[in-house]
Amino acid sequence: MDNKLIDGIIAVAVAVVGLATVSVIFSQRAQTAPVVTAAGNSFSEIIKAAVGPVS
Repeated sequence: MDNKLIDGIIAVAVAVVGLATVSVIFSQRAQTAPVVTAAGNSFSEIIKAAVGPVS
C-alpha cells in the first residue's frame, strides 16, 4: 500500500476519534468532571506510593 493511502486512513481515524472525544466531553449527559477528578485522584495516589519509601 502507498504511504499516502496509509496517511489518509490514519488521518480519518484520528478525526473520528477526535470528534467522538469532543462529543463525549460536551454532551449534556457526560460525566466529565467525575472522570477527571477520579483520574487526578488516581495520579495523586500513584505519586504518594512512589515517594512513600523515600520520605
